[in-house]
Amino acid sequence: MEKYLGETIPKLGFGLMRLPMKEGAVDLEQTKRMVDHFMEAGFCYFDTAFGYLDGESERAAKAALVDRYPREKFLLATKLPAWAGAKSKDEAQQMFYTSLERTGAGYFDFYLLHNLGGDRTKCFDEYEIWDFLQARKKEGLIRHLGFSFHDKADVLDQILTEHPEMEFVQLQINYTDWEDPDVESRKCYETARRHGKSVIIMEPVKGGTLANPPEEVMNVLKAADPEASPSSWAIRFAASLEGVITVLSGMSNMEQMEDNVSYMRNFVPLSEEEKKVIDRAREIFNSFPKVPCTSCAYCIKGCPKNIGIFGTFQAINVYNIYRDLNAAKNKYQWNTEGSKKAKASECIGCGKCEQVCPQHIHIREELKKAAEVLE
Repeated sequence: MEKYLGETIPKLGFGLMRLPMKEGAVDLEQTKRMVDHFMEAGFCYFDTAFGYLDGESERAAKAALVDRYPREKFLLATKLPAWAGAKSKDEAQQMFYTSLERTGAGYFDFYLLHNLGGDRTKCFDEYEIWDFLQARKKEGLIRHLGFSFHDKADVLDQILTEHPEMEFVQLQINYTDWEDPDVESRKCYETARRHGKSVIIMEPVKGGTLANPPEEVMNVLKAADPEASPSSWAIRFAASLEGVITVLSGMSNMEQMEDNVSYMRNFVPLSEEEKKVIDRAREIFNSFPKVPCTSCAYCIKGCPKNIGIFGTFQAINVYNIYRDLNAAKNKYQWNTEGSKKAKASECIGCGKCEQVCPQHIHIREELKKAAEVLE
C-alpha cells in the first residue's frame, strides 16, 4: 500500500509543453519516438494543459500516446486555466470537456486547476470550478484532483486550508529557487507537505537555464562528476525530496530524453556529498549581482503608470544570474503585459516608488537599465 499518493509512480514525468517543432507545428514523428523511448524505459506519467501550444499539446498527446498505447499503461494529466480568456462559468467549465475531446483519453489520471495564485485564483471561485471538477471526479472522469501553483507559501496555506479535498499540488521547485524569496520553493513545498499533500514538481531545470548554467557553476558540477549532465543534478535534486509523485521535464528532443532517462531509470537520491555540491552551486548563483528587490509591492501602489516594477526586477535578475536573455524576456512579458502591468519604458520618473522602497533601490535608474535589455 502506498504511503502517499504517487509513491509508486516513476519519478520522471514527460512534460508536453516544449515538444519538438517542425515548420511551425508539433513534430509528431519525433514526439512518437520520444514517447516510445520513455515508455520502454518504464516511465508512464505525461503532463499537458488546455493552453499548451494553443491546444496542440493535447492533440499531440492523443496522436503520440493515447491512440498508440493501452489506456491502463500510462498516466495522463492536464489542466484547466479558468483565468485564460473564459468570459463565463460555462466557457470555463467547457475547457474540461474540450481537453477530454482533444486527448481522447476517456478520463484523466491527474487533473489540475491551472496556475493558482495572484488574481488568477478568484476565477476558479467565481466560475465554481472547484465543485464542478469534484462532480467530474465522482463521475469517474478524474482519478485524482489537484492544482498547480505560482505564488507565496502563505497563499498556498490559505488555499489548502479552504480546499482540503485537493489531493496534490504541483509546484515550481529547483535548487536555485529553493531559498529564493520571490518563489519560496522550500516554503511552498513544506506547506504542501504539512497539509499532507503529495507534490508534483515542475520547472526542475528552471525552463532550461540549469541545463546550461554559467561557467562558474558548471565547473563545480563537473569537478564533482565529469560525466553527469547539469540537468541530472537539477532533476535529481527535485526527485530526492520526500512525498514527490513525479518530476516533470519538458523535453524537446531525443537527446534530452535519452539523458534524462539514463539517470532516472534507476533513480538514486542525492548523497550527502552531492547535496553539498548543490549547496555550492546555489551559493555561486546567489553571489551574482542582482537588483535587491523583495517583491513587497509598496512601489506599485503609488505608481501613476501602474508599472510592473518588481516583476521587471524579477526578469532582469533572471538575465543577471542565469545569462539567459530569452528566459528573461519571457518572464518580463508575463510580469508586465501578461499581468496587466505597464512596461519599464513607460516610467515618467516621478520618484514616488523610491520614496516608499524599504530596500532603498534606485528604482528609476534600474527600470531604465532593464528596459534597455528586455525591450
